[in-house]
Amino acid sequence: MALEKITQVTGRAVHVPGNDIDTDRITPARYLKVVTFDGLGEALFYDERFNPDGSLKPHPLNDPRFKGASILLVGANFGCGSSREHSPQAIYRAGFRALIGESFAEIFFGNSTALSMPCVTADKAEIEALAAAVEADPEMMVTIDVEALEVYYADQILKVRLPESAQKALVAGRWDPIADLLEAGDLLEQASARLPKAVQR
Repeated sequence: MALEKITQVTGRAVHVPGNDIDTDRITPARYLKVVTFDGLGEALFYDERFNPDGSLKPHPLNDPRFKGASILLVGANFGCGSSREHSPQAIYRAGFRALIGESFAEIFFGNSTALSMPCVTADKAEIEALAAAVEADPEMMVTIDVEALEVYYADQILKVRLPESAQKALVAGRWDPIADLLEAGDLLEQASARLPKAVQR
């Protein structure tokens, strides 16, 4: 099963500032009841974006200037807290395809990579400069080069970081471990046939 090779991600960006934004804020706990992840994009930052009556709160994702953005700029330790897969699913289903942050919680990072969403890191000052450029020109395109580990915007080149294992998985189109298992079905059966048979009691 061939998966898309994620070598570059290009799109407009939006900045959601703050450190230690946890999965309870990204997807409120009541959305854990869903049977499938379909439609989960509507839950993204729901309690921070909407009042109880459904009216909008001030929030970057409610700003019409950033409607359709596909790259999320975040702070340090993004995605911390509980290990729920719903949070990266909500981000992906809201239309985002990559994140640039100071750092990411380990489980959130792994779940995002398994959805083909690169989570690259940069220093705080560099992210703040990129965020300022996005604020000044919301139509500006940002490109994340996963192979070169660079971000291009305006006339700037920003060096970013990504663990080698995640980089290789994304670039090779092997970011989904379940798909890898399905693809290796014949090899798994052959390996199983070589194992000693269970002792009959």
